[in-house]
Amino acid sequence: MEFTAAEIAGFLKGEIEGDPEIKVNTVAKIEEGHEGALSFLANPKYEHYIYSTESSVVLVNKDFVPSKKIKSTLIRVENAYEAFASLLRLVDQSRPKKKGIHATAIIEKTAKIGSDVYIGPYSYIGENCIIGDGCAIYPQVFIGDNATLGKNCTINAGVKIYYDCIIGAGCIIHAGTVIGSDGFGFAPQSENEYLKIPQLGNVILEENVELGANVTIDRATMGSTIIRKGVKLDNLIQIGHNVEVGENSVMAAQTGIAGSTKIGKNCMFGGQVGIAGHIKIANGTKIGAQAGILSPVKEENTIILGSPAIDYKQFLKASVIFKKLPELKTKIDSLEKDIDFLKKK
Repeated sequence: MEFTAAEIAGFLKGEIEGDPEIKVNTVAKIEEGHEGALSFLANPKYEHYIYSTESSVVLVNKDFVPSKKIKSTLIRVENAYEAFASLLRLVDQSRPKKKGIHATAIIEKTAKIGSDVYIGPYSYIGENCIIGDGCAIYPQVFIGDNATLGKNCTINAGVKIYYDCIIGAGCIIHAGTVIGSDGFGFAPQSENEYLKIPQLGNVILEENVELGANVTIDRATMGSTIIRKGVKLDNLIQIGHNVEVGENSVMAAQTGIAGSTKIGKNCMFGGQVGIAGHIKIANGTKIGAQAGILSPVKEENTIILGSPAIDYKQFLKASVIFKKLPELKTKIDSLEKDIDFLKKK
């Protein structure tokens, strides 16, 4: 698709500086810009690229003041990053959508399929499933008996949704994700053996949840594992049985949440965060990458780092001391020798 700077500015309600008729047909990073590309500048660290970029059009914040001449056409907007994201969404939505049910798809007779649905090759829809209007189910997806998909869900290739699970409207689930596999429930027996505890619950995803590739969300032992509306999970995340993740919380890759833990609203977790089971994390908690959480976080909007995690200000002070430990050890050894000498004297 091709757009003029004037058309883009009209869509974004921005102000043009330069040629309003210049055309773009692709997007590019500002440091990799080329003729016909649209880029954006939001982070001041990248400002030097705007003076050399070959991009035809660059989105900038309204308060941006250049220090040199810029050859690209500028479009000034309130927030360049958000404006660029909205353009990417527009381009994505303009792509042709697949429709219809492939001949190799298997759909049980008791399943109910909505209108305007796409079901790709070799996908399976189980007994009594409900597939909402406008859903796109890509190749080799498995949807177990009695599962429900709300309207306009996108289920990418190779996703497995086990029986009885409920997926809300507008959810996006990326390739390889498994929803509703058994929770890790085993009762220790004599002779170091373990007895499997049946996992009889399900998983509920509320509306507008997005799950990355190869996420695993365990079904509840009883009741439901619940991912509230607006939650965004990165790739390779493990959510244990009976966990509840509060609305609009986000987690980066390789985070793991142990069973029965309750995560509040609007939380943000960095990569490889580990959270113990049966604890509560308050609303608005921010946890740095690789942090280990062993006890409840009771105060809202707390920022914590480290393993075991502590307040981020304390962690930063402690990290400075940690770097000096070898030097401090040498000083302590020297002082001990001096004390021993004085005692003998």
